[in-house]
Amino acid sequence: MRVVATAGHVDHGKSSLVLALTGTDPDRFEEEKRRGLTIDLGFAHTTLPSGAGVSFVDVPGHVRFLRNMLAGVGGVDACLFVVAATEGWKPQSEEHLRILELLGHRHGVIALTKADLVDEEWLEIAQLELADRVAGTFLADAPVVPVAAPTGLGLNDLRAALDHLVADTPGAADRQRARLWIDRSFAAKGSGTVVTGTLTNGTLQVDDTVVIEPGARSARVRGIQTLGRSVDEIGPGNRVALNLSGIGHDELTRGDAVVTPGRWRTTDRFDAELTALATLDHTVSRRGAYLAYIGAREVPVRLRVLGDDAIAPGTAGAVRLFLPLALPLLPGDRFVLRESGRDETVGGGEVLDVAPVLKASRAAPDRSVERVIAERGWIDVGELELLTGEQVDPTVGHWVTTAAVLEETSLRLVAAVDAAGPTGFDLAMLDERERAVVAQLDGIGIEGGRARRAGTADPFADHPLAAAIRAGGFAPEVPADADRTTIRELVRRGELVERDQVLFHIDAIDAAARIAAELLAADPAGFTVAQFRDRTGASRKFALPLVAELDARGITRRRDDLRIAGPRLPAA
Repeated sequence: MRVVATAGHVDHGKSSLVLALTGTDPDRFEEEKRRGLTIDLGFAHTTLPSGAGVSFVDVPGHVRFLRNMLAGVGGVDACLFVVAATEGWKPQSEEHLRILELLGHRHGVIALTKADLVDEEWLEIAQLELADRVAGTFLADAPVVPVAAPTGLGLNDLRAALDHLVADTPGAADRQRARLWIDRSFAAKGSGTVVTGTLTNGTLQVDDTVVIEPGARSARVRGIQTLGRSVDEIGPGNRVALNLSGIGHDELTRGDAVVTPGRWRTTDRFDAELTALATLDHTVSRRGAYLAYIGAREVPVRLRVLGDDAIAPGTAGAVRLFLPLALPLLPGDRFVLRESGRDETVGGGEVLDVAPVLKASRAAPDRSVERVIAERGWIDVGELELLTGEQVDPTVGHWVTTAAVLEETSLRLVAAVDAAGPTGFDLAMLDERERAVVAQLDGIGIEGGRARRAGTADPFADHPLAAAIRAGGFAPEVPADADRTTIRELVRRGELVERDQVLFHIDAIDAAARIAAELLAADPAGFTVAQFRDRTGASRKFALPLVAELDARGITRRRDDLRIAGPRLPAA
């Protein structure tokens, strides 16, 4: 299915045309029907002669309701551009066309309405004017179909043109990261909260947990409808109604986004390319009160031009936009920028970077993944996908970096290993990324938490000091020439245990634990230090540190003068 938005000047017959094509009046409100004027978005759908489905988002044509028009055209695939043959090109025809171009639209059909009210000569003049007005735009080669909704004139030709439009318009990509900009929320009797919008990315299923941004509010999908029927699953490029549980309709507003949890990075600032309209009589600079239209949301923004001080009419430049709230965005998202003081559309463009790290004075944004990596040096591969939407193979471990950074890091770590000598370089001194690099270095071996040149003997393996302490059992004596650095390393490796300035071999600790288990098996009420001393044969000098170590390890617990069973007591 494709989603098509109407566009065009007020009173040129957009809603009447949608009604004639679908049998559904998109004007939902009594005031709209009374005034004969579309105020808010309307929705309808039909099946074309080929069997393909098409959904229409009918937008207001009056300039006073432009914000509603902008909310309706942000996530659609193509447009049905409407111009009345009786009036020809009007101001909102021009503004709607420029907005569609700024949003990246590339496909459309032109309906020349009210064709039954003019003669052939006038109709031909209207078509010539149309061709002149759309020359150089994405509608330059679009079919122009004269129609008259009340009489049915040209409707079959228009349906055929829409069939070709649907066939030629590429479908939305499914990147397994659903996002639906809410354009309507309400409470349905017996169902609770219902939201509608165009699913522009990903797939949703009944019972999915979703998040509503901004605010990371959780909800569950109770039901899904599209084209008036219930489905269990829906893919991108469809008009969708979601029945949500866990959140009230009054907690939601137009422009909120339903997204897949954990698959979107929200941001309150982004770098973008902004194209200023050629029709402006002034430059676009940081001075001005701006409104940005993103998805279905209108949001006030602050603007900073990157590089130059201003963007001249008809040119493009890089800008940084600051939002008062965080939205789920990706590079490639489109936006429109209006200046509220002048009440005019000044331009629009494409999001380039949703998490800029460089100061505005240094930033030179583009869509490349390589730039994002280079600016950060190192980045987690999952984080990179959140920021760019692109899946990239990791360079090392789960990290991505540049060839230059990898080479510099490798050389620095090799030098550190060499400087450490046979003792080896302590990997605890490194961060996670550096440890991943060490693990893949040629000629470097890792053992006991230390990295050393492959083939280098471990000076602490079967060390005589460890053997001497082991031989001492529960009453070890430290040789007078014992080196403190050696002791620290053997303690770090877990071969020796130091407690209250006394060294024990780990075997002695294990043996002491077994004795404690035997004593407690004989008397679960507990044992004294004296009883433990008698069983081990150690003097009080060694018995007290041994018992303290058992307490520290959770093997025993102290209760007054007794030791009772701890959570890690071994079996007797």
